[in-house]
Amino acid sequence: MNAERVKNVVLVHGGFVDGSGWREVHRLLTGDGFRVSVVQNPTLSLAGDVAVTERVLDALDGPVLLVGHSYGGAVVTGAGHHERVAGLVYVAAFVPDKGESVGTLIADPASGAPVPPILPPVDGFLFLDRARFHASFAADLPVAWAEFMADSQVPWGLDALGGAIGEPAWRHKPSWYLVATDDRMIPPPAQRAMARRAGSTVTGTDAGHSVYMSRPDAVADLIRQAAADSADG
Repeated sequence: MNAERVKNVVLVHGGFVDGSGWREVHRLLTGDGFRVSVVQNPTLSLAGDVAVTERVLDALDGPVLLVGHSYGGAVVTGAGHHERVAGLVYVAAFVPDKGESVGTLIADPASGAPVPPILPPVDGFLFLDRARFHASFAADLPVAWAEFMADSQVPWGLDALGGAIGEPAWRHKPSWYLVATDDRMIPPPAQRAMARRAGSTVTGTDAGHSVYMSRPDAVADLIRQAAADSADG
């Protein structure tokens, strides 16, 4: 893809959380010499989050790997057209195609698939049921971590859930996908189907939806692989 070594990594969080969950991934990658930026996307609208991510990309020098978790996958699918983006890394993430949104991707779950415990919207914002947050979003994290995450939820805007993708960046940039095989928010078969459609290089790890926190080593390993593949391609 790009003979120049990728030294920049931009991490994009998903809905209901902020960028602080990337702390251990950040530590591992900066220890390897990567320049790592964490986007604090407000999750009010998909278009707004794409714009926030593009501003982070504008400030960097050289090729970038753009990494998205969960809803962050939709954000990087939109922002990945940026000229500095050498590749996309999806971490238990949504990978929408043209005209799709996260809302359309979760609208018709397969029979028997876990259904995210999203509460009815209030004033245009969504939250997860606090009582079910640990089991669904953070099943392999300590209870205290999950309780803090549930109590510090970031409101997720309906315009973020319903924001539709134009031309998806994965049609023009190489991509990699980490499947969380115990995910109870995005069913693993759905993850694999989206990754296959995007032509992503796929790996999996035994983890729940918060894989970026519970298995930061696996996430960092895939990002390292993507950086090496980008330089060799």
